[in-house]
Amino acid sequence: MPGIDKLPIEETFEDSPQTRSLLGVFEEDAAAISKYSQQLFQAMHRIYDAQNELSAATHLTSKLLKEYEKQRFPLCCDDEVMSSTLQQFAKVIDELSSCHAVLSTQLADAMMFPITQFKERDLKEILTLKEVFQIASDDHDMAINRYSRLSKRRDNEKVKGEVMEDVYTARKKQHQTMMHYFTALNTLQYKKKMSLLEPLLGYMQAQISFFKLGSENLTQQWEDFLTGIGTSVQNVRREMAGEVDVMQQTIQDMEQANDLLYMPDPDLSLVPVNRNLTRKAGYLNTRNKTGLVSSSWERQYFFTQGGNLMSQARGDVAGGLVMDIDNCSVMAVDCEDRRFCFQITSFDGKKVAILQAESRKDCEEWIATINNISKRIYLSENPEEIAARVNQSALEAVTPSPSFQQRHESMRPSTQGRPPAARASSVSSAGSETASPALSVLSLDALVAPNTPIQFDIISPVSEEDAGQAKAVGLGRRTNPFGESGGTPAEESEGSILHQLFIAHFLGCMEVKNADSSDIIYETMRQILAARAIHNIFRMTESHLLVTCECLKLIDPQTQITRLRFPLSSVVLCAAHQENKRLFGFVLQTAEGRVDGRPIIVCYIFESNNDGEKICDSVGLAKQIAFHSEMDRKATEKKKEQDKAKEKQQEELSKQKQIEKDLEEQSRLIAAFSRPTPLAAGTDGQFLVLSNSQSEDSVAGVEGREKGESEA
Repeated sequence: MPGIDKLPIEETFEDSPQTRSLLGVFEEDAAAISKYSQQLFQAMHRIYDAQNELSAATHLTSKLLKEYEKQRFPLCCDDEVMSSTLQQFAKVIDELSSCHAVLSTQLADAMMFPITQFKERDLKEILTLKEVFQIASDDHDMAINRYSRLSKRRDNEKVKGEVMEDVYTARKKQHQTMMHYFTALNTLQYKKKMSLLEPLLGYMQAQISFFKLGSENLTQQWEDFLTGIGTSVQNVRREMAGEVDVMQQTIQDMEQANDLLYMPDPDLSLVPVNRNLTRKAGYLNTRNKTGLVSSSWERQYFFTQGGNLMSQARGDVAGGLVMDIDNCSVMAVDCEDRRFCFQITSFDGKKVAILQAESRKDCEEWIATINNISKRIYLSENPEEIAARVNQSALEAVTPSPSFQQRHESMRPSTQGRPPAARASSVSSAGSETASPALSVLSLDALVAPNTPIQFDIISPVSEEDAGQAKAVGLGRRTNPFGESGGTPAEESEGSILHQLFIAHFLGCMEVKNADSSDIIYETMRQILAARAIHNIFRMTESHLLVTCECLKLIDPQTQITRLRFPLSSVVLCAAHQENKRLFGFVLQTAEGRVDGRPIIVCYIFESNNDGEKICDSVGLAKQIAFHSEMDRKATEKKKEQDKAKEKQQEELSKQKQIEKDLEEQSRLIAAFSRPTPLAAGTDGQFLVLSNSQSEDSVAGVEGREKGESEA
């Protein structure tokens, strides 16, 4: 290396202008070194931070790859090849993460430590010495000025001595400070070279060590693995390109084929109506009544499923049952404000739906499809061929409906004539829906415990006489399959503290073996939902669930009649579904009902419009209030019993005192009459006659004395 410039320490005592000028050059060099070192420190610190971030990101990537097999993707969740491949990648990246962690440690020790030491220690030392030297130089100049202004008179010897002492001290301090300052500036010329070379040397050595460590870990086996993965990626890319070409061709073909269908009302001569359908789906507008005269239209997606007409709003996961279209009637109708409308009426005439299609073709196809389903053609092996033979001469599929009762009696098939593959039809609102193995070829043995029926409705069929009596009375009580009577007294819940009303849909209930934990509610939910899906039972009875401190009530929202009443003391368990929060259930336990005396435990399952946990919390709050009320009642009764006992005791004491008082009075009377009483003579010589009261007292005294003697 070339020679290094130095400040002459020997000339510090003279402090000549040449020395000060040379010192200024060294100070400018020190300032430039400080500025450049700060920039270099920031650049190297960015390298260090980036390496730390790379190490953390690599470790996170490895962790996420290891957790891939735990993910639950809706599609391709069982790809074992992909999972194993990502696990191997995770292993390689984990090793790379370890290498990056080692590199971060080496950079911290070999690169950041030297330059940080130079910046925080050496450069700060130069700045500190510069400030001290400047102070010492100013003090020396002030001492020299005072010394120069000394007077020639001898009486100032004391002042002269003090000034000379100040000059001595200031000059010595300046000289020593200047020497140390010069030494630090000279040393800085050497440290400047070391502070630049040591961090770079450490950085290069850390990188070389990292590359060596990586080459040792990434062996030929990993290279072969990566080559195979690259080949697989290329194959997937080629497969994707071929699939994209097929999809593009499909798009072109469909655009050409459906060009006429883009029109909302295509020409029937160009797009003929297909009257042989037994399944159809599409968007329809349904009319909903909003008042006595007014109505609104709502667009929904409708589809047929077996003998059911289903609807599904956009965003819903599954569809809901609109009506049972087995043996129904369908016809085109004229609406004042809408075109292409048709009307569907259930077999018993109790339910009517008016729908609007987008075009005349769509309207006629819906009518034909529902008409074919109503004739139960969908149950045959070749439904389209049979529908073609039935409708070969029909231009419009309109089903007349002169009398719903006649149509029901003539077209409703018997149970024996129903094919085995037929689905379980929904029961009307006048009857209860009970799952039975005869309704479907599917067996419920795998879902429901043997000999355990499931009840799907809370309204039992009533006889015609009971129905007539209910109409005559006005607000009659309706029976239900659980033995509860409707129409509970209003005063029953007037004194209750808690009144909370929820909208609930009854899904079903079944008898269970125990009520030990919430698992029995979850299992009952699973079995009831599975049974509904198997038997195609979609109708749910809507009720108002009233939670009070005495009981739970299911109230008919239209008639306000109590369908079911559950005493709160019989509700032993209540829980909501862990995933679907709208599902909740509770377990009811009764002590009587069996011949052997064992309790009956029944689990009821509901679906709420609100959060099921809120309903369960409300039930729990009601039970707590009822418990505290019962405790208060018992405490009040106990206090009343204690008060009665005290009153009885007081009465006994008063009776005892009265008896003692009577005995004392009798003793006094006996003592009074036991003394001899001489006959009193008047002044006129006649005897003194006693009054009636005195005679009676004397008789009583005698009788009492005789009684006392007899007792003695």
